[in-house]
Amino acid sequence: MIFKTRFFLLTSSLLCISFFILLFLFPVGGAIDLYLIQPWVGTFGEFALKGDWYLAKLNHTYVKQMITAVYLSFFILWCASFKVEKLKSKRWQYGYMFWVSMLCTCIIGLLKAHSMHACPYDMTHPTATGFIWDFSATAGHCFPGGHASTGFALVTGYFVYRLDQTNRAWFYLFAGVLLGFAMGWAQMMRGAHFLSHNLWTGWICLVINFVVYMITYKRHLLLAERNSVTQMSPNMIK
Repeated sequence: MIFKTRFFLLTSSLLCISFFILLFLFPVGGAIDLYLIQPWVGTFGEFALKGDWYLAKLNHTYVKQMITAVYLSFFILWCASFKVEKLKSKRWQYGYMFWVSMLCTCIIGLLKAHSMHACPYDMTHPTATGFIWDFSATAGHCFPGGHASTGFALVTGYFVYRLDQTNRAWFYLFAGVLLGFAMGWAQMMRGAHFLSHNLWTGWICLVINFVVYMITYKRHLLLAERNSVTQMSPNMIK
């Protein structure tokens, strides 16, 4: 059923187009990556902001913990829905939000753990006059962006609420993209990632959500119709 919808055609087309844009215009360690990371690299290849408190502690630790608390709240609500009658009708949404978000971060983490791409700060080698990029660096485990995935995974909320709570759905979409990009950019300033790492992270999170949503679309549609009937009932009584 979903294959005939405008949403499927538009989203699948955008994902395919963006894949080739990333593949050809944003290769890992390509010209755009090197150009955009240049302002944060010192004369001899050092990243002065690598240990910056705002980027290393506030962004990488505290912001991540705050977003993780959001996911944890959905998990708590999902567990509570098995005992609290008022939460029972939203059990699917709570569980979907938590488990699909975790699926995104886990898959990104798994890809990162087996990646051969080194972090930018492991790829610079000082010379007598400056530094060179060593693309054969073996440090690895720096692609895609694990930190950025914590923010990007919030786009799951868009798929949870798009059928019956449009404003909330758009909020999660924009919040996920904005936070994921901001968290990834902060890591780029530290020399931990290239821009391409974070763009691919966002793309992968969207693809995971899109695939899971297609598989579970009938359930989303059923719940949206049920919620619509529930909201109409009190008005009919009045």
